[in-house]
Amino acid sequence: MNYRDLEVWFITGAQLLYGGDAVVSVDAHSNEMVKGLNDSGRLPIKVVYKGTVNSSDEISAAFRAANADTGCIGVITWMHTFSPAKMWIHGLMDFKKPLLHLHTQYNEKIPWDTMDMDFMNLNQSAHGDREFGHITSRLRKPRKVVVGYWKDKATQDKIAVWMRVCAGWADAQNMRIIRFGDNMNNVAVTDGDKVEAEIRLGYHVDNAPIAKLVPYVKAVTEAEIDALVAEYDKLYDIAPDAAKGGKNHIHLRAAAAQEIGLRRFLDDKGAKAFTTNFDELEGMDQLMGFASQRLMAEGYGFGAEGDWKTAALVRTMYVMSLGLEGGGSFLEDYTLNFDGENTSVLQAHMLEISPAISKAKPKIEVHFLGIGDAGTCARLVFTAHEGEGIACTIVDMGNRFRMIVNDVKVIKPKALPKLPVARALWIPQPNFEVGAGAWILAGGTHHSSFSFALTKEYMEDYAEIADIELLLIDKDTTIRQFKKDMRINEVYYMLNKALR
Repeated sequence: MNYRDLEVWFITGAQLLYGGDAVVSVDAHSNEMVKGLNDSGRLPIKVVYKGTVNSSDEISAAFRAANADTGCIGVITWMHTFSPAKMWIHGLMDFKKPLLHLHTQYNEKIPWDTMDMDFMNLNQSAHGDREFGHITSRLRKPRKVVVGYWKDKATQDKIAVWMRVCAGWADAQNMRIIRFGDNMNNVAVTDGDKVEAEIRLGYHVDNAPIAKLVPYVKAVTEAEIDALVAEYDKLYDIAPDAAKGGKNHIHLRAAAAQEIGLRRFLDDKGAKAFTTNFDELEGMDQLMGFASQRLMAEGYGFGAEGDWKTAALVRTMYVMSLGLEGGGSFLEDYTLNFDGENTSVLQAHMLEISPAISKAKPKIEVHFLGIGDAGTCARLVFTAHEGEGIACTIVDMGNRFRMIVNDVKVIKPKALPKLPVARALWIPQPNFEVGAGAWILAGGTHHSSFSFALTKEYMEDYAEIADIELLLIDKDTTIRQFKKDMRINEVYYMLNKALR
């Protein structure tokens, strides 16, 4: 995914009632606004002006072109003048990509001393945007509405968030996820309806026996392993027993071979995400934990134990956060630390946490992993840096997908000298009791896709585009209101399904 290859189109609504000179002015203003947005330096993706539309045919043609253009990931609409909404019906009904309705105005202030009827008729965003808002609501069209002056940083920042979400959504529409082995140990929350997920979210999940990966790993040459181990030496601290000449160096070399083979396998399959299963390692001498850590940091989605929904979300959130600081990772709720107001949850896994969230230089260690068929494994050991972040998951509720988003505060843990894994310690917001309680009430997973770089606004936009249920857990959450929201949502989705 490269943002330079993507575009967001800008389409301005008007009509011919006010004459040709008015349309010329609308077009000139729109061009200036688009240039200003691009020159602001605040938008991650280029805005391309696609003209002023004045009729139903022009609107339909513009949206058909947007649907067909693979580089276009979304459309921004703005009504410079009054644009009768019946003209927009057919175009909006056929439009399949994300939509942002920008409620702004070319001029910042009313020119009190000089304004006449011509000026007022031309600058009718206050009028036209409400007309457009009505028809998008009437058509039940998912969209983001951004309100504010187009030169303001706050307005541009909201557009930038939506752009990043559009990039994540576009990337998900052809996301192939390789599942090495099936869902494990009869776990329910990590599984779900793969057909509905492809219809609703774009995910395509393929099963691959681990035996198909083995030849890729065995084909890796000693010279390739040497080169990658040399890269490890530059990037990480290496425990003496795992370094060259150490008794466990053979396990580090095996991890390097797994990384090279896994990357080639995924690239050959055109896959952007994958899952592993520590009960299915036939032909492999260790769990692919180290390789999973490294590939996750590169942008591959990952989910443990067959969790394909989390693998997809890890990838999507990575795409959304390209160029932003903080990092993200797959994480799992492991154990609790009851400590009054600082009660927290230790996030870890057997091995597979991305070094993108590390506070300091990670260390390569090799230890026996006494679970499943894992054996002795190399891994990156580190502690996540402190800060604010979000934990997200998508669960299958039977009649719909539900996204759950929890604001979390990552804090500094005490030393864990006998736990050689990557870890993070966080307090769910607004506090442990409410945050964890609401997550459990919502049916959330024990796995999550975590990000320091993103905020809940990104996930709100994503859920809107995907047209899936969203439950937010933040500083304002109360259990009483959260339960009420879930009951209302249940009725809404039951009625929605019945009406369809």
